[in-house]
Amino acid sequence: MSFVWGDNNIQFLRKRYAALQASPLFSGMQYSEDHEQIKKWVPLMMEGRDPAQKLAVTWSPIGTDVNFGEITRQFVGNLKTKSNFNLQLSSEVEDITHNDDGTWRVKYKNLKDGTTTETDTKFLFIGAGGAALHLLQESGIPEAKEYGGFPVGGSWLVTENQDLAMQHMGKAYGIASTGAPPMSVPHLDTRVLDGKRVILFGPFATVSTKFLKNGSYFDLLTSTTTHNVWPMTRVGIEQYPLIEYLAGQVMMSDDDRFAALQQYFPNAKKEDWRLMQAGQRVQIIKRDEEKGGVLKLGTEIVASKDGSIAGLLGASPGASTAAPIMLGVLEKVFKDKVATPAWQEKLRQIVPSYGTKLNNNPDRVAEEWAYTAEVLQLTPPPPVNKTGTAPTPAAQPAKSNPASDMAL
Repeated sequence: MSFVWGDNNIQFLRKRYAALQASPLFSGMQYSEDHEQIKKWVPLMMEGRDPAQKLAVTWSPIGTDVNFGEITRQFVGNLKTKSNFNLQLSSEVEDITHNDDGTWRVKYKNLKDGTTTETDTKFLFIGAGGAALHLLQESGIPEAKEYGGFPVGGSWLVTENQDLAMQHMGKAYGIASTGAPPMSVPHLDTRVLDGKRVILFGPFATVSTKFLKNGSYFDLLTSTTTHNVWPMTRVGIEQYPLIEYLAGQVMMSDDDRFAALQQYFPNAKKEDWRLMQAGQRVQIIKRDEEKGGVLKLGTEIVASKDGSIAGLLGASPGASTAAPIMLGVLEKVFKDKVATPAWQEKLRQIVPSYGTKLNNNPDRVAEEWAYTAEVLQLTPPPPVNKTGTAPTPAAQPAKSNPASDMAL
């Protein structure tokens, strides 16, 4: 949901809600400026709030929290049953070499016993998060020279107080500060961590030269080359609002962070919340012919011209982007194979709506929503809007099953 206050923000949200009604993908979304209605959706956020404060909220009954750790464990568990799969944990890549026959040789070290292993492969994929830029640079492909990285960390206020956690079921987004990157939009977020329901508020940006949470303080320096130093310098000059935002975040005191929380949860008590450090993101800085360098806030697929190596740079793919990004990798490096009937059939088996523009196909949206809800045992989705007009705002929200809606 979106949760805003102030005349300008309310006007913006009202217009955005009206515009989104043209898309069947936002069917079921409701809008309200009524305190009593908003209280039904997010009671915790309305406790202790000034009844005269102007608010606006858009609320959607469709929302699924995805535990990527559990999904990964299940995927790997299945792959381990295959004879052609080998999982190497506690290992660190030391060298990547392009062989004369066009294949790649990866040398990696076992961090537990110190042994090294070399593996040759026809195709190498680098999905290493903060380490991806260094590994792409190590490969020597010219495409990697186009990029630099700027690390941004994040911290969250967290409460494990179950009396509070059970009163909030949703992800309520506000509006980002001027100069702030998109992923910094503050939100009050329900999560289930190891089976325990908690509430997170943030993020608050942190600054470090590390590319990984447990990386080296020299990560930024060692990733800087003669090819990317100028683009990085240009971005530093052009993106002054971002630098100003980060400086302001670093200077925030505990009282400042708590005051920000109280804008979303007025009755919050300090003793219920603690500050937790999250991971690192490495934002992309890409060389640009006109500007010298530009800051890219999404995820970028970097692949060699021959398609033998590919990697992901930028913000880590989340629930809404992971699948299309990986489909993009397939389409970029295996273009000819993706076009074959066999691959098309397999892709549609994995992603039934593959190749269909759902935004223009209400019937297909309804079909996909119903299928997903059935497979994941979610609350049945709302009817799909086929007229492109908004339903009556502030209708009573449908009853939902909070446990199944988390889809863990």
